[in-house]
Amino acid sequence: MTLLWIALAVLLLPALWLLVAPLRRADSVRAAQRDFEANDRTTEQNLAIYRRRLASLEAAWERGDIDASRFEEDRLELERSLLEDTEHLERGPLKSAASGKLAVPVVMVAVVLASVVWYLQEGAEGDLTLYTVQQEVRNDPEASLPVLVERLEDQADRQPDNPNVWRALFPLYRDSGRTAEATRTLERLIELEGRQPPLLAELAQIRFFAAGREMTDEVQALVDEVLAMDSSQPTVLGMLGINAFDNGDYETAIDRWRRAIAGMDDPNTADALRQGIRVAQQRLGIAPEEAEPAVAEGPGIAVRVRLADDLAGRLDADATVFVVARDLEGELPPLAIARARLQELPLTVLLDDSSSMSPQARISQVDEARLMVRVSESGQATPQPGDLLGTREGVAVGNTDGEPVEVVIDRVVE
Repeated sequence: MTLLWIALAVLLLPALWLLVAPLRRADSVRAAQRDFEANDRTTEQNLAIYRRRLASLEAAWERGDIDASRFEEDRLELERSLLEDTEHLERGPLKSAASGKLAVPVVMVAVVLASVVWYLQEGAEGDLTLYTVQQEVRNDPEASLPVLVERLEDQADRQPDNPNVWRALFPLYRDSGRTAEATRTLERLIELEGRQPPLLAELAQIRFFAAGREMTDEVQALVDEVLAMDSSQPTVLGMLGINAFDNGDYETAIDRWRRAIAGMDDPNTADALRQGIRVAQQRLGIAPEEAEPAVAEGPGIAVRVRLADDLAGRLDADATVFVVARDLEGELPPLAIARARLQELPLTVLLDDSSSMSPQARISQVDEARLMVRVSESGQATPQPGDLLGTREGVAVGNTDGEPVEVVIDRVVE
């Protein structure tokens, strides 16, 4: 922030210089004006012209060229003309060069105060502080996701009315499975930004999953409100597709997911919905759509995931599968994460920088990673007793075109 105020001061210097400049020239301007007035001969020249014309007029009268009446008229006209030429030449006394100097510092102080007040009202000091915090964490080699969350929570206490702080916190809470905090953060963001369709859709989705993927009255009210404002909102359509799939209405699920994909910007989520469409088509006995081959973004790991035979049928087929890559020391946030459904196993996924959770923790930053595959019936990112787990240590990060690394889900979380 010190640099910001220094920059503002530097920008104010030219304005203050322009205010001071007239004072520096006051003495020389007054001297020049005084010399001009002292050497001005305009009045003498006008009087000389008047006398010549009056003498010529008198000579014409004496010669009899004009009568007395004409002489008086012309003489009055000459006098009137002389008065008109000389009356504007009357000048008041020159003021001192120091006159009005006090007004200049007063105006300078007013300009500085007005600039500071305007910036405090209209500027983005809070956003700049938020950006500085994020950059400090990202550039700190010992930083972690909890550290970033802690720093952002501190900013939320300092800037409770800055929506960008809550917007930065929400995905961190959501992706780390802190549903209650994510919900409160999103509700605060809606208070600040208004009931915008994307925000209401996120709130409906997080409450939908918190309710065990049930379309409660509260969730349905949010869905109706969003669709009334934006009938093609992709988050809500994707959630409606999940609800239809869970209820066995596969045709509706396919329709909702296709409409969601059409308006979706996140390629990873769109790929997940396409996979859901293929599963729904299989349930209907329809030939599934051809999947587009995945293309890795930089170095990564191709992972082949399968379930051990002795654990088959232990959890519901719709249970969520998390495929996670972490650093070997476990100090960084997850380097990459992919999601699937238990019914899709066995399957192959690509873990690369496009599937990272945080900019300061990417799989391309490490040479080796630890793979963890967990099946969660609750759909929560936090491990729960009864979840199924599979791990593999020391997997090299590199070219993903070769044979995928196999991870077998072979044990139960106690």
